[in-house]
Amino acid sequence: MRLRPLLPLLLLPFAACSLLPDRLPDKAPALTDMDEPLDLRAEPDDEAARAKLALGMFSGLKVADARDSLAAKLGDEDPALKVIEIVENSPAAAAGVQVDDLLLEVAVGDTGTRALTRPSEWRDVELRAEAGKPMQLTLDRGGRAVRATLTLQPRVAPLPRQATQRFREEDRVGVVFRTATEVEARAGGLAPGAGAVLVGMSRRSPWRAAGLRYGDLITAVDGATVAHPETLLQALRAPDRETVKLAYRRGDATAEVAAPLTTRAQELQKISVPLLYSYEHARSATEWSAVIGMLNYRSTKAAWRVRLLWLISFGGGDSDQLLEVDG
Repeated sequence: MRLRPLLPLLLLPFAACSLLPDRLPDKAPALTDMDEPLDLRAEPDDEAARAKLALGMFSGLKVADARDSLAAKLGDEDPALKVIEIVENSPAAAAGVQVDDLLLEVAVGDTGTRALTRPSEWRDVELRAEAGKPMQLTLDRGGRAVRATLTLQPRVAPLPRQATQRFREEDRVGVVFRTATEVEARAGGLAPGAGAVLVGMSRRSPWRAAGLRYGDLITAVDGATVAHPETLLQALRAPDRETVKLAYRRGDATAEVAAPLTTRAQELQKISVPLLYSYEHARSATEWSAVIGMLNYRSTKAAWRVRLLWLISFGGGDSDQLLEVDG
């Protein structure tokens, strides 16, 4: 009977533990110092200049990035282009190309075979092709290799204008890109859809000290053409790297720079004082505990937490800013 008054105190550790938030953030917080000038948010007004560009050749073939599929995003498929539209009575229709074919390679004369991984690369083929000169396409049709001979004809009307897209990178550099317009891309020697225009930077971004500025068109990374902004983002996400080599265009001038990378700053997020061993690893989190739960550890990509004796809890994680960079 004398233990009854002490019962609430004995249960206090378990009650306090149940009140503690159990879920850690899966993503790092947005950078609070990201600077995106308002004049760079609007769609560029260069339609008059686009109307003066050479039209190139017409294939009647419209493609999209096949990496939109789940298997491709998980890395189970090689990158390819998916045929999403065939214009009636076009060269592509005459060649027997079908919707949902995967366009893998193209060969023109004796110039060799060129693998295609981004829509901009097919647009480059259309712009460089010669009227009446046949090219060999390698297609994947339901897992079966198919070859087709395609002969392009001069285009008589420009393609519809494609709206630009924006991409954010907040872990290694702290920047915002957008896709280049056709005018910007072709001025930089790129095909429509290629290139990445810098339109936002964190105030602590290491690229500020490297000399990069708003409006710069990044044309290559580590010697590879930026066929799409995702090409650049993949290079920035590569682990154990301190710099990337960028080629860019500013106005009519071109330059190269070894652009440094950084990491998220870490900050202490909380300290609070209010069954043998288990281990669990899921896609986005890891958790283990020992000694009847008296020691518990949980982590995600963005944060971590340790709990001792059910009462004492502390943890850390990504800050909303990048590390300070010398220079």
